[in-house]
Amino acid sequence: MRLWIGAGVIAGGVHVESLWSIALWRQFGAAIDTLDNALVACPASLWTERLWPNSPPPWFPPQFAEFWYVTFHTLVWLDLYLSGVPEEEFAPPAPFAQGVLDSVEAMPERPYTKQELRAYLVATRQKCHVTLVALTDEQACRPVEYSWSQGQPISFLELLLYTMRHVQEHAAELSLFLGQHRIPDENVDWVARAKVTPGSQ
Repeated sequence: MRLWIGAGVIAGGVHVESLWSIALWRQFGAAIDTLDNALVACPASLWTERLWPNSPPPWFPPQFAEFWYVTFHTLVWLDLYLSGVPEEEFAPPAPFAQGVLDSVEAMPERPYTKQELRAYLVATRQKCHVTLVALTDEQACRPVEYSWSQGQPISFLELLLYTMRHVQEHAAELSLFLGQHRIPDENVDWVARAKVTPGSQ
């Protein structure tokens, strides 16, 4: 992705193209790694506990507020938005239920396991890394449209930033929930930059 400033070179001779790609990945990857920390730290006793007491709208799965489902919700929308395709053209990989995302139609028959969601996280994290390091001007400027954009196309680059915020929002909710249940702070600590590999320090 070329976001040139001046001659396109900053102190030390690094092109702004590389600067943006590296910065985007480090912070997007950090948001995913924050989610990973919460996923790994969640004990079995909290896996199906609700983060908030309010019931979801009737067209949402009743498990929507449970820890495992919030994690799945975050990952499946991350997967969709990294693909940059319309919702009706997207399908999550097996073993995840097919259908309209976050609908009763696509309600899982059972809670997904920590192992299943961790594997999905690792795969979508790699997808994110590949997408960002290979991002071109044409791809970044490509218009996409989703229901929340209210009929106004946005760039794929803006979609990526929106998605990073979405991941960080739910990662923070999950981390707060664990902290409220006496999970040690170091298990859900702040991630400043993307880790070298998932689960590393």
